[in-house]
Amino acid sequence: MIGLISATAAGAAARDRLAAAWPDRTRVYEGPVGNAVRAAFAECEQLVCFLATGAVVRLVAPLLGDKKSDPGVVCVDEGGRFAVSLVGGHGGGANELAERVGELLGAEPVVTTATDAVGIPGLDTLGLPVEGDVAGVTRALLDGEPVALDAEVAWPLPPVPFAVQGSTQGSYTVRLTDRALVPAEGEVLLRPPSLVVGVGASRGAPADEVLGLVEGALRNAGLSPRSVAELVTVDAKREEPGIVEAAARLGVPLVTYSAEELAKVEVPNPSDAPLTAVGTPSVAEASALVRGGELLVPKRKSARADGHASMATCAVVRRAARGRLAVVGLGPGARDLLTPRATAELRRASVLVGLDQYVDQIRDLLRPGTRILESGLGAEEERARTAVAEARKGQAVALIGSGDAGVYAMASPALAEASDDIDVFGVPGVTAALAAGAILGAPLGHDHVSISLSDLHTPWEVIERRVRAAAEADIVVTFYNPRSRGRDWQLPKALAILAEHREPTTPVGVVRNASRPDESSRVTDLGSLDPATVDMMTVVTVGNTATREIAGRMVTPRGYRWQEGAK
Repeated sequence: MIGLISATAAGAAARDRLAAAWPDRTRVYEGPVGNAVRAAFAECEQLVCFLATGAVVRLVAPLLGDKKSDPGVVCVDEGGRFAVSLVGGHGGGANELAERVGELLGAEPVVTTATDAVGIPGLDTLGLPVEGDVAGVTRALLDGEPVALDAEVAWPLPPVPFAVQGSTQGSYTVRLTDRALVPAEGEVLLRPPSLVVGVGASRGAPADEVLGLVEGALRNAGLSPRSVAELVTVDAKREEPGIVEAAARLGVPLVTYSAEELAKVEVPNPSDAPLTAVGTPSVAEASALVRGGELLVPKRKSARADGHASMATCAVVRRAARGRLAVVGLGPGARDLLTPRATAELRRASVLVGLDQYVDQIRDLLRPGTRILESGLGAEEERARTAVAEARKGQAVALIGSGDAGVYAMASPALAEASDDIDVFGVPGVTAALAAGAILGAPLGHDHVSISLSDLHTPWEVIERRVRAAAEADIVVTFYNPRSRGRDWQLPKALAILAEHREPTTPVGVVRNASRPDESSRVTDLGSLDPATVDMMTVVTVGNTATREIAGRMVTPRGYRWQEGAK
């Protein structure tokens, strides 16, 4: 929850705008400002104070405890010109909050956290538990001193200006490890979630016994509990109280698998007891190994001080790092139509793969150290293979495409190349059809279809059949790739097919370079459109029999009427 505090009418007006935009995320605190700040600081994860920074500093100073637990605090000035990240830039999320508040209120975000100011991700913002001399190593990174990366466990990281992996130059090191080490002077330990602990337990096994077994197994193997990603077991034990509580106390999710899945896993220590009880000869080892990995701790049983038989078993596996591939849609070209999620993925990627002209659009958003692999037109499959190959090396990769990457873009070839050995994330973008539709009016108000007229990858016979089907079904059609120097007859042919089923007066929208500085658009009709005025940078939208031109805009009715009194 975000607490909102103001002292003046101007501040209250801005406060209310924020509250209206985020009704489920904000709470307005009324009354004396000092009391409001104290209450919000105790009750909320973040605060936005529409007050002078000096006043907020004096109010929150006595309340500060630890940067890991203090809420993030953002100040907005009375004029609404600036959104200042004051406290908890990373841990409290104030830096990101300042960006979001700035977007909503038209204020300039002010972020003074050193790493954010120069585009270097903070070591405490990499999504991994961190230990050691974070301040000292961060200062070395900011000063350009050599910082070695010792990756004992491969894991996809965003770009950080480390020295060559394993370098011994300098006195600073970032060690990516799941071992139970004590950080040395000038060293930071990053804990990847690389360990999976399989657990089996008899009915009624105490949580202390399960947890003690797990912690002892990790300790004896020299492994860090902070690298445990999940506790795993068989479906039959998903509600076993001792296992459920042990997972909660470790702060990790409990994941379960069916006995049938586990019975197929080869393990070194099968047993008849679990086979009889739950239908698989192994629970601890099989559940830890079911998704692959290296068995670090074979099955071990709990030891009970009362002399009774043990009630729990566990095994520990190190899973191989999975690379990360984000397929990112950049939208039609305008920076303000690039989504915040897309921007975050671009900044998270250590490797960027894309068409050279698209890379140029977003080059300024990339963090220092991002490795860029760009190529020219016509190399889509090569880019897809490159992106997947980099992800398989354990990298965090962003593969970019214009519009939405899943629409006539890079998602299809990439996913055709990828297997289940990498994690894939799709980031939607504003498509050319949507961008053009917004410029033209509302041509896509009812059923619509997009058809590419390029026959480089699809035989013309197939394209023509699709155009004819859309014409006969009276569906609004948006043509992508309508015409190029070497393809000048496909658009006239497609328009002729539509003309067999629609009047010459049917509205047609033509938009070139939608959302870009040289954008142009016009609304004409099916009988008047000159195909020679269209090129590959143009989107052509042909209305259906209900589409009308109203006040110069193209409008397709939604197909029904609101009726007063209708139930």
